Amino acid sequence: MAKLKERELETPVSPVEDTVEVPVSNDLPAVREDLAAIQLARGRALRTYFYLPLIFLTVALLGGLRLSGTDGSLIFVRPALICLIFAAVLVLLFFRAGMLRLEGWFSEQMTGTQTVANGLVLASLFAAATQIFNSLIPEQGLPFWIISFCFLWVLWNNLFAEFDPKRLLKSLGAMFGLAFVTKYMVLANLTAPGGRSWLRSIIENPAQEAATWLLDLPRFSAGTGYIQFFAVLIFLLGLFLTPSATNRDR
Repeated sequence: MAKLKERELETPVSPVEDTVEVPVSNDLPAVREDLAAIQLARGRALRTYFYLPLIFLTVALLGGLRLSGTDGSLIFVRPALICLIFAAVLVLLFFRAGMLRLEGWFSEQMTGTQTVANGLVLASLFAAATQIFNSLIPEQGLPFWIISFCFLWVLWNNLFAEFDPKRLLKSLGAMFGLAFVTKYMVLANLTAPGGRSWLRSIIENPAQEAATWLLDLPRFSAGTGYIQFFAVLIFLLGLFLTPSATNRDR
């Protein structure tokens, strides 16, 4: 045994046997690309499933708010049935123009959670569109029917027109802008101020009182126009941020 131990001690150790090979990884750029792709996907998901519903629900809230011309109190006006019809046609136009792709929002490859989430986002878009029409169409009287007919004419013609998403956004911006000017600048200046007696209004502003009575114009505060101005801008911003598809193939 002693001789065996001496032989083991005298046996030279090969330097090759003590060398441990450390593999050098050349996949660092690929790892960085994967991390960047993951962060980009998280950012898109946060924008689509958090910021967009928040924007559209804010529009849905602001679109129904009015300020009373008497005491400045908040009034929430419910949308008319025609506003829901116009909103449904508008969402259909979004799909027809390619701004939204049906297979990009609802597909068999998607999980049930993602399908439900996509449906909620589109539901918030529909609610915002309904309240935008509620904001821009006069509440009652002859102006209600005139502006409604103009919206119906524009939406109906766009259903059979060939255009791209950018042109659709420009068309919506022009249509909303014209309706906003008509309601909150032209008709608002024709409306007699509230909080006064009928006799005093007749003596001080007979033309405004006559226009208010003939056109059946509601008496709202001037601050209502400011609220609806920001509602329209926020809605257009939400449309600009809305992706055409939520799957990875977009």
